[in-house]
Amino acid sequence: MFSTYDFGYSWPITFGPLVPLALAAAVAAAALWRGWPRWVVLAGALVAAWALAALLVLHAFLQINAPMTIPTERFLASGAGRVLDAGAGSGRGAIGVLLARPTATVTGLDLYDGYWGIDDNTPERFMANARAAGVADRAEALRGDMRRMPFDDAAFDAVVSAYALDHLRGEDRVAALAEAARVLGPDGQFLLLGINVDWMAWLASPLHIAHHSRPDLPAWRAAIERSGFAIEEEGRRPATWYVLARKRPAR
Repeated sequence: MFSTYDFGYSWPITFGPLVPLALAAAVAAAALWRGWPRWVVLAGALVAAWALAALLVLHAFLQINAPMTIPTERFLASGAGRVLDAGAGSGRGAIGVLLARPTATVTGLDLYDGYWGIDDNTPERFMANARAAGVADRAEALRGDMRRMPFDDAAFDAVVSAYALDHLRGEDRVAALAEAARVLGPDGQFLLLGINVDWMAWLASPLHIAHHSRPDLPAWRAAIERSGFAIEEEGRRPATWYVLARKRPAR
């Protein structure tokens, strides 16, 4: 549960299940001591069991306090290249790329404004986590909008967006996908990850996952392809869906 990183996810997200765990355990203990009906003991035990399972999923399986694991070995398989992390936040995705691809460089781009589950979301936090991972010499964090990226055409070899672009809707989403294609060089790769509303996500954080709709993957495929990409791979991981695409040659 403890980590050398400080990705800044709010306490209710990372350790929220501790509250029902403590309350349920207290109710079950009181019920046993006072001789209350067995169903009270059972209810308390069931809630406590769920809370323990939620903590286990969050920290052992989803590893929310660890750098992101790249879901496919086909992304930047050479291990080198200039990578843009669009919606980088506190660096969980970018650091995952830097650790897995030892000669790549990553530029993190984020508005660093508003609340998206991270407390005090700043470029400084991104760079502090990069230093903790020993990859700060290959990382930088910039303020900017993924819908209007402050980069030249073909500035990057790959773009990753982890649990960020999927928050956009309508024309904002279209604009961000078009910008991802624009800043990619010829044959560049685009890796998009979003939250998959599966049983593991519900178990880990039912209150926070409730506002996420199930991903419309056919709509995502169509939008990605309209933006100038050819899809190479797609799949699901616990609480995650992903699409790997490659920029099509200009006609």
